[in-house]
Amino acid sequence: MFTIYISLDQRKETKIRWLEDPNQSNVDNLNNVRCKAIRHFKNKKKEYLKFKVNELETNSKIKSIRDLYRSINDFRTDIVRDEKDDLVTDFHSILARWRNHFSQLFNVHGVNGVRQRGRHTAEPLVLEPSVFEFEMAFEKLKRHKSPGIDQISAELIKARGRTVRSEIHTLINFICNKEELTEEWKESIIVPIY
Repeated sequence: MFTIYISLDQRKETKIRWLEDPNQSNVDNLNNVRCKAIRHFKNKKKEYLKFKVNELETNSKIKSIRDLYRSINDFRTDIVRDEKDDLVTDFHSILARWRNHFSQLFNVHGVNGVRQRGRHTAEPLVLEPSVFEFEMAFEKLKRHKSPGIDQISAELIKARGRTVRSEIHTLINFICNKEELTEEWKESIIVPIY
């Protein structure tokens, strides 16, 4: 705790020196002290995270469920169990674990008993969506929702007016007539909630 105060005090003193005399040596000194302070705090955060992960693993291994969940509530970060039922906190390991989980969940391999038959049905004629239907759909767009992969939010579409709406209408009608979705529309974002 004492070293944190030294880092903060040292950074404060160098900033005051720079404000009093903004020459190049004081600017360089301030940048060096800032970098050291940032590095110091990053290392402290890593130490804290390692300590908390070790605490979680210990509580898990000794089956202290109450302490385990209390530690999880105190320790708000991404933690996942791997195939061996160990806790994983490394970002790349977590991504690999989720990728493996969802590939097993959504990709069904080795299904031999199902026969695929082409079914021919008479589809009713579906008319292209009208401009009025699009206007009603745009009016129903909710604000403050997360955008999709394209990062285009509902607020942006609403703010751009008729030009963007007519272009989207043309694009949707083109896709309806072509009867084929683009690859980007087949992608989705999955957010795991603990």
